[in-house]
Amino acid sequence: MDATTQKSTTAAAGPLAGITVLDLSRALAGPYATALLADMGATVIKVESIKGGDSSRSWPPFEDEHSLYFDSVNRGKNSIAVDFYTPEGKELLRKLALDADVLIENFRPEVLATMGLDPEELRAANPGLIIASITGFGTTGPLALTAGLDQVAQGMSGLMSVTGQDTEHMVRFGVPIVDMCTGMFAAYGIAAALNGRARTGSGLDISTSLLESALALSAFQGQRYLSNGETPAPQGNDHPVLAPYGVFKTADIPVIIAVGNDKQWHQLCGLVGDPALAHDPDYLTGRDRSTNRKDLTRRLEEHLTDRPGLDWLAAFRAAKIPCGPIYNYAEVFADPQVQAVDMLRTVNRHDGTELPLLRGPLSVNGDPTPVRKAPPALGEDTRKILEDLALTPGQIEKLITSGIVHETRAADRVQA
Repeated sequence: MDATTQKSTTAAAGPLAGITVLDLSRALAGPYATALLADMGATVIKVESIKGGDSSRSWPPFEDEHSLYFDSVNRGKNSIAVDFYTPEGKELLRKLALDADVLIENFRPEVLATMGLDPEELRAANPGLIIASITGFGTTGPLALTAGLDQVAQGMSGLMSVTGQDTEHMVRFGVPIVDMCTGMFAAYGIAAALNGRARTGSGLDISTSLLESALALSAFQGQRYLSNGETPAPQGNDHPVLAPYGVFKTADIPVIIAVGNDKQWHQLCGLVGDPALAHDPDYLTGRDRSTNRKDLTRRLEEHLTDRPGLDWLAAFRAAKIPCGPIYNYAEVFADPQVQAVDMLRTVNRHDGTELPLLRGPLSVNGDPTPVRKAPPALGEDTRKILEDLALTPGQIEKLITSGIVHETRAADRVQA
């Protein structure tokens, strides 16, 4: 095999090919983590309750009976539906855990043990097992046993206090940003633990929480308070410390202009037809421009409102000044650059329906990570997963008929 073929094969299989992830998580943070791992080639076994499965299956928006909330973060996975609280169901979970490289869960602390999956016992039987846990508020402290959700973490971490028009109009992010970043942090921790295991042979316990992840996102805003005692406030659509950097009016549409240094500032002033503005004492330095942001915005918009926004964007991009429009999602997916990065994939669900889906955001050796499998129906892969555990056809049928596990067949979905 030549080097080119080897690179191509590695990219197609994924760098995590051969790694089995037992996914006991639900909703968004954990499932987003395992979607990222599946993108990289891991085999993800999504274990769901026989009583309805992942709670997000019942959350809008819907396409017919399909939850698009669920579909958006469960690409590439295999689903088995199990009655967690029967002895037989617990034994199945234990077998799956002992056969896995990674177990990820987002139950409250100590729930895992009540399901027959005590971490210490699992580690004793499978020393290489990596156990990743996601909680709302961490594993210690007065809220350790309290359930947490994305917006609660946004509010408690300070993120909402710096998002919005002003202190009277603080808002949440338009997507569950804390859930998604927590998923990214968990996937990063798992990948690091897998690397460590390759050297030592031992698994690790990895944990994070919505609160810790949200605090980590505070960046310079949190540091501003820690170092200077300043409590940051929302700046609307302006960058909190840089100027001119934000949303500006033009003759027709608002545009985003982001000036990050003095060279770009001088170029901007020349392009808007006011080169003298760059030498105004009020705007000489980045600190001056930030201090006098309101007047600077007014001065710039006097020029910007003379021409359409797309004309300005073309001029600024030609000068390498960062800028862009504010799109709705219809405009997003029609944009030539969005189309060029080729994020959209179309897959067929278990029932034959087509689903346009965003792939993961990474590429390997220049090849975008594929969507390896459509989001699964509840119990879609139950039989295959049990066969991989070396259960006999008779044992599998007994588990299905006794209601310990559930299997969704393609014919069942089509008839439904």
